[in-house]
Amino acid sequence: MAILKTRPTVAISVTAGLALLVLLALCVWQVERLFWKENLIAEREARASLAPVEFPVDVTKTDPDLAFRAATAHGRFLHDQEMYLMARTMQGSVGYQVITPLEQADGRIILVNRGWVPDDKRDPATRAEGEVAGQVDVTGVIQIARPRHWAQPENDPLKNQWFYVDPPRMAEEAGGELASPYYLEADDTPNPGGLPKGGQARVVLPNNHLQYAITWFCLAVALVVIFIVYHRRPPAS
Repeated sequence: MAILKTRPTVAISVTAGLALLVLLALCVWQVERLFWKENLIAEREARASLAPVEFPVDVTKTDPDLAFRAATAHGRFLHDQEMYLMARTMQGSVGYQVITPLEQADGRIILVNRGWVPDDKRDPATRAEGEVAGQVDVTGVIQIARPRHWAQPENDPLKNQWFYVDPPRMAEEAGGELASPYYLEADDTPNPGGLPKGGQARVVLPNNHLQYAITWFCLAVALVVIFIVYHRRPPAS
């Protein structure tokens, strides 16, 4: 059977060429993101595995190298000043993460994300066993509050609905002086009664960039194959 070879038009060639460049660029970008994500996960895991340091206080600026560093804080929880990060899920169940001020010996506070509670356990009275009294030692990782993402709603302190951590505003609502711009994300050490569930820090992040890179590369190959086959098709009968 004869094969009809046709000369591709300029418009088709330019369009196909541009599409191929875009697909290959996306493939390269995803490979770069893959290495970036792997390095980021390795850094977080390394910091979290180090021996805990004292939670930093009396600092005015945050150091990115301290993010996810294991740390220990001491003080007394102000449970009556709990604040709730909204719409947090665990294994498909909707709930909240509980942010509780930890009062220091000098009366100032640091913020501690004690962990997750289900929607029906938001009321502290339903998990009174976990409202630990007196002086406590809390271990976890240091976190740096991120600016509000454009897609996040504004915090609503009046309703005690928080969509992102805002240490200065949270300390103001708790009626205390903030001792640190960082906050502590408690580890998975069990609380009495099982709630809140600590260990919510995302040390290991989703890493699907290799799959994305392969997808873009396969689409680029498919484009080349389609281009060649189309211009080597059998003649019409």
